[in-house]
Amino acid sequence: MRKLFTVVATIVVLGIILLGVGKWFIDRGAQQGSQVAEPQPPAAEQPHQEQSQQSDSCPAVEVIAAPGTWESRVGDDPIHPTANPRSYMLSITQPLQERFPAEQVKVWTLPYPAQFRNINAMNEMSYDDSRTEGTRLLEEELANMSAQCPTTDYIITGFSQGAVIAGDIANKIGTGTGVIPAERVRGIALVADGRRENGVGQTVGNPVGGVGAELALQPVELLVQPIVPGASMRGPRPGGFGTISDRVFQICAAGDAVCDAPAAISDAASGAQSLVQGNAVHAQYATNPNVVPGSTASEWIVSWISDLVQ
Repeated sequence: MRKLFTVVATIVVLGIILLGVGKWFIDRGAQQGSQVAEPQPPAAEQPHQEQSQQSDSCPAVEVIAAPGTWESRVGDDPIHPTANPRSYMLSITQPLQERFPAEQVKVWTLPYPAQFRNINAMNEMSYDDSRTEGTRLLEEELANMSAQCPTTDYIITGFSQGAVIAGDIANKIGTGTGVIPAERVRGIALVADGRRENGVGQTVGNPVGGVGAELALQPVELLVQPIVPGASMRGPRPGGFGTISDRVFQICAAGDAVCDAPAAISDAASGAQSLVQGNAVHAQYATNPNVVPGSTASEWIVSWISDLVQ
């Protein structure tokens, strides 16, 4: 009996010890768990706050102008361009620079090749290559500005080849594949867009019955190539201008073969020649009173941009 009592007593003591040790581990674990569970500030909160802030040096709006063929060059000063003193876009950018301080509105002109190889100028860069390079440079400006100034808004305008570039970028932004979000675009104005399609975007001024040359000449592109080698006739833009269609405005003068070509061209050669020959209507958007009643295309765009800025 004495041995049995000793064994039982020993077991009881060991049990008490084990219970004590177990409680110590449980208490310690609870303390450690409470330390881990202490509320911490969300890791993403601070970066989000930084993104919502913008340097005082950033403009509220950037206006980007894309000149037409032979009205720009690579390396030109994008703030004060001198490549072509008669460039149509100067009739828009210069009044805006006079009206708004640079710290409020940055006016940037696309410096790109703006060339168009054709039967009369075979030494020039092809239209496809020039357009591709212009698109790359304009998107690079948008991406860089967006990274540095995340709350800056954009207004884009372009003429002729520059209108095609600006319109293609509008297509990307509106269909969700652009380098900036659609909500950062205040408006886009295209003058003499070679991919203009009736009913796509908003029409400014007197309506015209034709379409952009790239739509009209697409079915006969192989016949066009000997006259304008390297100039793809790509037809309409898939998806149009998507979610920003209400903010994209088309201006085209009646009789301008670049944006008002007959929908069905029976003579491909003459259609292609009209793109490279002198086109008086195409060169008069700054003065032609028959495009936008009571105004000119340039005056309308300057007023429209001013309203968007203010």
